[in-house]
Amino acid sequence: MAEKIAKQLSFLDRYLTLWIFIAMGIGVFLGYAAPAFGNWIGSLRPQGTQTSIPIAIGLILMMYPPLAKVKYEELGDVFRDWKVLGLSLVQNWIVGPILMFLLAVAFLHNQPEFMIGLIMIGLARCIAMVIVWNDLARGNSEYCAGLVALNSIFQVLFYSVFAWFFVTKLPPLLGLSGAMVNITIGQVAESVFIYLGIPFIAGMLTRLVLVKLKGKEWYHARFIPRISPLTLIALLFTIVVMFSLQGEKIIREPGHVILIAAPLLIYFVVMFLLSFWMSRKAGADYTKSATLSFTAASNNFELAIAVAVGVFGINHGAAFAAVIGPLVEVPVLIALVNVALYFRRRFFVVSGEPAGAGAAAGK
Repeated sequence: MAEKIAKQLSFLDRYLTLWIFIAMGIGVFLGYAAPAFGNWIGSLRPQGTQTSIPIAIGLILMMYPPLAKVKYEELGDVFRDWKVLGLSLVQNWIVGPILMFLLAVAFLHNQPEFMIGLIMIGLARCIAMVIVWNDLARGNSEYCAGLVALNSIFQVLFYSVFAWFFVTKLPPLLGLSGAMVNITIGQVAESVFIYLGIPFIAGMLTRLVLVKLKGKEWYHARFIPRISPLTLIALLFTIVVMFSLQGEKIIREPGHVILIAAPLLIYFVVMFLLSFWMSRKAGADYTKSATLSFTAASNNFELAIAVAVGVFGINHGAAFAAVIGPLVEVPVLIALVNVALYFRRRFFVVSGEPAGAGAAAGK
């Protein structure tokens, strides 16, 4: 049975890019051909909140297997490495927001609503799907969990402050239109708890209980392979749901999609390559370099969408731009998983494998 599941996961991995494009196509088609379906999906949220129940379910199921795989007993080592933590904070909370702001201004200064949406994506650091990209790229699970936890804390404390500065105060200084963004710490904390806290707690409890009952060997050799396919299945489900919400608008306004997608594409690629270069120069090995790079290049589109819809409304350009974020991020980050694995072979010495033509990490 375990071998059968391993083969299924390998099959899903091998054609993952194809499955993602199919899921995106299905979601857009549903939103365009049956707008009532997209409206119904969008209405499935608790009263008084902007949390989409289908998206929340998909993300929680998607992140549960990677978080169940984390060796939580080793997380202390992550927080003792101040060099890695400091590098991650610089990449995520200085380089990323500034780069996205500059790209948004350069490409969308004549479309202020789209510009604001793009800036808000850049401020929302990834706490969800990065765990999946890191897992596919064979990054360090413990470091990923630690950095995601750190980003979550910073997001709760500083997202509203960053939004006030980058969206309300900074654009007028450049002669551009800004906008008032009223988002409370409580709203950000709610999003972080739903999209990260629930799967984090579930994964931690699963490991704690089952390792104690069955042992580590059974847990990693039998249990983890059984639940691993759930990540990719839930990922595809989440993509279908997300794109059904704006499918009609995506089809009706392809020019706007391209206009928003161009700076996003540049952002993801530049952030990934720059972060990989910074990490390797700092002496990180492949697993840490990959984790740092995917953490820096990814964004918390769930939070960006929730804030944009909650502050401006579903029909505002900022909300539309926030939805285009994952339209670009998902296929680009999948492609960058393959780039990371190429870097692994080419530039790093990996235990049990021959050294690539490049040097070991940190050379």
